[in-house]
Amino acid sequence: MRIAFYAPLKSPNHAVASGDRQMARMLIKALEHGGHRVDLASELRFYLREPESKSFDALKVEAREEVARLTELWQRDGKPDLWFSYHLYYKAPDLIGPELASAFAIPYVTAEASYSKRRNVGFWADMQALVARAVEQAALNICFTQRDRRGLTDALPDAVFGMLSPFIDTSVFRELPARGCPTRLVTVAMMRPGDKVDSYRMLAHALAPIGHLPWTMSVVGDGPARDEVKAQFAGLPADRIEWLG
Repeated sequence: MRIAFYAPLKSPNHAVASGDRQMARMLIKALEHGGHRVDLASELRFYLREPESKSFDALKVEAREEVARLTELWQRDGKPDLWFSYHLYYKAPDLIGPELASAFAIPYVTAEASYSKRRNVGFWADMQALVARAVEQAALNICFTQRDRRGLTDALPDAVFGMLSPFIDTSVFRELPARGCPTRLVTVAMMRPGDKVDSYRMLAHALAPIGHLPWTMSVVGDGPARDEVKAQFAGLPADRIEWLG
């Protein structure tokens, strides 16, 4: 299948590294791994840092130009089989894909779209309405977390949703078998109050029932909650945990 891919917040070719760019790249790689041809439809960054109509109007002009460019391209070279938009939200709606998908009668798909009712105020409410229309139009909206899915289904109960579980490419690990301890675990995370400490607490809780099995874990990270994090693992044998800082 030929897929037109678009990430309005940040192109996978953007010069600045970020988690958003990495996720876009991994999604493209996963689609290609599935046997599909993926074309980056547009590199237009439709991102509004502040709620101002002047910037929005300028971006709308650029979006119309992209629609015209892709219309001419597809009429000449043939249309894709599907449009895939990654990470729509109130600051980065997709003003290209929905129009083209309708005009060329192809399925429109989103991944990691989000909707927050508390953003339905003033200018952001208008932006979020654009996201809502795209989600309602989509043949499928792929969610990565139950939280995102609940936010979308509460606001748009008639839209179509699916879940995508976390995944990694394991080929490099299969090619390089582990040495020494048959099971070596590694975790990398900052040690700061809030979600980070809670995550460490859940990890320690998950490891406790398998203390009788042969494993070691290297912990990479540091921060102001270091002592609190270490306390979570106090019930495990000291030689199992390697604190690397």
